[in-house]
Amino acid sequence: MTIALTRPTADLFESWSAAVTEFGGMHIDGSGMTIPSSGDRATLDELITWAERVADTTIPVPEGHVHMDLYWITDGDEVVGFVSLRHELDDWLRQFGGNIGSSVRPTRRRQGYARTGLALALDRARELGLERVMVSCDDENPGSYRTIEGAGGVLENIVDATTQGHPRLRRYWIEL
Repeated sequence: MTIALTRPTADLFESWSAAVTEFGGMHIDGSGMTIPSSGDRATLDELITWAERVADTTIPVPEGHVHMDLYWITDGDEVVGFVSLRHELDDWLRQFGGNIGSSVRPTRRRQGYARTGLALALDRARELGLERVMVSCDDENPGSYRTIEGAGGVLENIVDATTQGHPRLRRYWIEL
């Protein structure tokens, strides 16, 4: 396996489209896309433009957003997942999101991609000068919370997130 974080690129369109399609139109954490998630060329072109804009710290981000790096977790030329690394937290992210969001495509789960993707995102957070990051996940997702805990995540609390479409959300801090 050659796992890396790769910025969105048209060069991997077919693999990205297949990965997005696996989620069946559901929201994909860390992908930078909103519901519904479509794996067509126009969506990818918009995503690439968006990713470049929100990563550029020399220009302001749109209202309600923060600067972030959007990545694909790749294994060679295959897109196996998604990671977003937010450079800072606003009120909503502090309560429900965190600095790092991620997803692994359904057919590639339980193969170490989430763990490696998170480790690579933490390396990038250190490069940005962050001293700690928040990561959250559904309370009903033991795979996610074990991954976070394995990366040094310390549970701050479990919050009611029904207004956000999640029954309960686990909020962790990872010291860098």
